Amino acid sequence: MPAKDTYHQTVKNALIKDGWTITHDPLRIRLARSRNLFVDLGAERMLAAERDSEKIAIEIKSFLSPSDMKDLEGAVGQFVLYERLLKRYYPHHLLFLAVTEDIKKRVFEEEAGQTLIEDSIIRLVTFDPAVEVIVQWIQ
Repeated sequence: MPAKDTYHQTVKNALIKDGWTITHDPLRIRLARSRNLFVDLGAERMLAAERDSEKIAIEIKSFLSPSDMKDLEGAVGQFVLYERLLKRYYPHHLLFLAVTEDIKKRVFEEEAGQTLIEDSIIRLVTFDPAVEVIVQWIQ
């Protein structure tokens, strides 16, 4: 099992407050040759108007290294890999990268991060760690 991110429980609590049911902690992607990858969380919630559910996978990133750009490179690489594999093994799950509001402002409102959002390379969910709530979904 991989180590949990600093904000793992915070994001989990925020998703539950936002009406999500945690279905996987972590969401395991089983690959050939007994290899596994683990997305931090899987969740779903019922859609009120339909008898269906919305399913998501969440990869949580803290951006704790001295270089935001290095953290961004790593997060994007992991996001792209997980997204491709989720399409194969969990096609109904939509992947989001979870970051604090501070990281969103510091990284994703700058050119490199903004380009990733505008070009639909990544999807973000931002949260406030102090009160454990989801602030924004960015697709």
